Amino acid sequence: MSASNDEGSADVATADATKTSYKSGSGELLAALRAEMKKKNVDAYVIPSDDPHLSEYVADAYGRRCFVTGFDGSAGTALVTEDAAYLWTDSRYWNQANLQLDSEHWQLMKLGQTDAPTLPKFVADLANKKYTDSNTVYRLGLDPYVHAASFEKEMETAYNEAADDDEKTIGVIDTLDGSENLVDIVWGEQRPPVPKSPFRVHPLKYAGVSVADKIKEIRSQMKEKKVTLSVFSTLDDIAYLFNIRAMGDVFSCPVGIAYGTITLDGDVTLYCDDAKVQSEEVKEHLKEAGVTLAPYENIVPDVEAHCSKGSANGESTKPRVWLDKSRCNYAISRVIPTKSLYDKQNAVTSMKACKNEVELEGMRQAHIVDGVAMAHAISQLEDTVLNKGEKVSEVDVDLIITGERAKQPGFLEVSFPTIAGVGSNGAIIHYRAEDNEIMQYLDTSNPILIDSGGQYEYGTTDVTRTWHFGEGTDEFKDVYTRVLKGNIGMDTMTWPENTPGFVLDVFARKWLWEAGKDYGHGTGHGVGAALNVHEGPMSISARWKNLEVLKAGMVLSNEPGYYEDGNFGIRIENLMEVCPASEEEPAPGAKNFFKFKKLTMIPIQKSLIKTELMTDVEMDWLDEYHDTVWKNVSPLLEEGSAAWKWLEKSCTKIDRSSN
Repeated sequence: MSASNDEGSADVATADATKTSYKSGSGELLAALRAEMKKKNVDAYVIPSDDPHLSEYVADAYGRRCFVTGFDGSAGTALVTEDAAYLWTDSRYWNQANLQLDSEHWQLMKLGQTDAPTLPKFVADLANKKYTDSNTVYRLGLDPYVHAASFEKEMETAYNEAADDDEKTIGVIDTLDGSENLVDIVWGEQRPPVPKSPFRVHPLKYAGVSVADKIKEIRSQMKEKKVTLSVFSTLDDIAYLFNIRAMGDVFSCPVGIAYGTITLDGDVTLYCDDAKVQSEEVKEHLKEAGVTLAPYENIVPDVEAHCSKGSANGESTKPRVWLDKSRCNYAISRVIPTKSLYDKQNAVTSMKACKNEVELEGMRQAHIVDGVAMAHAISQLEDTVLNKGEKVSEVDVDLIITGERAKQPGFLEVSFPTIAGVGSNGAIIHYRAEDNEIMQYLDTSNPILIDSGGQYEYGTTDVTRTWHFGEGTDEFKDVYTRVLKGNIGMDTMTWPENTPGFVLDVFARKWLWEAGKDYGHGTGHGVGAALNVHEGPMSISARWKNLEVLKAGMVLSNEPGYYEDGNFGIRIENLMEVCPASEEEPAPGAKNFFKFKKLTMIPIQKSLIKTELMTDVEMDWLDEYHDTVWKNVSPLLEEGSAAWKWLEKSCTKIDRSSN
C-alpha cells in the first residue's frame, strides 16, 4: 500500500518537507508531495520538464520532474495522483526511463504507443470516472509558469471529449494562485538556486544584424499585423533579439533567463535579474539599442497593464498582443483577453531560423575547428585502444573529446551533454555516460556511438559518428551502410520552394526500410547560430504536422540511425545549411529550388562500409566529402602529427575492389 494512504505519515512528511532530504523517485518523496496536494484540494498534480521559458534543457533549479521521478532525460512529464504516479516520455527515452524509474512507485507511459493515452486524455478519463462515481469535479493542479499556454486548450478539449453530457464540467485546471510550486515545497532547502549568470555582448561581427535593425523589422511586422505589443519568452529568442549571450544559466545553451517585449509606440524592455546586467559593456550595448531594463517578475503585471490600455503612435487604439501560445507559459497568456490576443509564431522565430551570411560563416568556421578537435580525439582513442590494447571508459571518452574542443579558439562549452555509448549503451538514444554500474569500456570488441558538439563564440556544432576499432560483424556493417546511404540520400536531395521538412524524411529511411528496419527519432532538427543546438521551427521527421518549409539560410542536422536494444546503436550525423540549388535566378514563373551544403568536417569510417551495397554515385559522394574535409581541416593540424596522419588515412579514397 502506498505511504500516501497513511495520513499520519503524510502529515509528518509535510511538516518536515523543507528540511528533509528525499531520494528522487522514492515513495517518501511522493508521500510528502501528496500531502501538499491534499492541502490544496487537488486530485492530481502535473510536473513537466519545463522552466518558465519552456526550455529543452533547464537549470537545476527547474529540474522538478527529474527530482520527483529520478528520471533525468530531457523530455518527459510526470503526473502524481492520490494513489499512483506516472511518467510520459517518447521512444528516445524508454530504455533510459526503464533503468531509472522505481517500478514500485512509478509507471512508464510510452508516448506513441496505442495502449498509452496522452496525459490530457488520461486525466480526462480519471475526471469522468470521479464525476460519474461522485458527481464531483476533478481538480488538476499545476504551476502556470511551467506549462505552455496551449496546455489549457488541450485539457479543455480532453475534458469535453470525455464528458457524456455537453453541459457537464467534469474537470478543471487549478493553478493554485498565490501558492508556491508544490514540488518546491517538498524540495525545500535541497532545491538549487535560480542562476543569475551575467550577460555578455554577442558582437556584430558574429551576429551580422544589429539590435536596432532587428527591432525595426519586428515593428514593421507588428504594424502590418496591427498588434501593439510583442512578447518574447523563449531564452534563445531573447538572446537573438538583443544580441546577448550568457553561460551558466542553462547547461550547454548560451542563453540567460529573461523575457522581452516590444511595443509599437517605442518601448523595448528586457526583464531579468539585476545581477545579469552589471557589465558596463552590456549596459551600453542595450542603451544604444533603446532597451529598458525591468525586474524579471514584472513581465506578467506589465502585459496585463498593457491590455488594459492602448495607444500607439499617439493614436488611440485597442491593445493587441502578439504571443505564440505554444512557446509561452500559461501565466502570461491567461492575463491577455481573447479579443486582445494575436496567437501566431512570433517574428523572431523566422528571423533566427534563416541565418544571415555572417552567422553562416561563423557556423562554417566552428565546424572546421570542430574537425580539428575530433581528429585529435579520435586518433588518440584509436591509438589507445587499437595499438596499445588499453580500454577507455565512456566517461574518459567524453573528457578526451571535450578537452580537445576546449583547445580550439573561441570554445565556450559543449552544446549538449556528450553521448558516448559503447556496445549496448549506444542503443540508448539520449544516453549520458556516468561512472556507475552501466558504464562500459571501449575496446576492440564493441563499437561506440559518439554524439557531441561545441558552443563557440561564433557558431554551434553537433555531430554523431559510430566508430569501431575492431572488426564489425557482417550484420553491423550491413546496417551501418544502410544508415550511411540514408545520410547520403538526404544530403543529395534537391527540392522546390515551399517544401516542408517532413517530405524529405523518407529519403533517409529508404534503405533501412528495405531491410525491415527503422529508427524512432526525427532525421533532422534545426540548429542555432552560436545558440541552442536544437532550434525550431524547422525539422525533418515523420511528423507530417510540422508544415514549416525549408528556406535558404536554415541549418539542420542529417542523422539517420538504427538501434538494437542490448546490442548496439548506429547514427551518422552531419549538419547542413540550406542554399539555392542554382546561382542563377529561375525563369519568370518558375520555382526556386534548394539543396543542402555540408558543414560538418569529420571523416566517416570507411572500414565499416559494405561497398557491395553502395552505388558508384554514393562512393563518389564519400570521396568528395573526405576530400573537402582534408582540404579544410589538415592545414590546421601539424603535418606529420598523430592527428594529421589519422586524418590523412581517414580521408583517402574508399577501396572499391569488392564492389
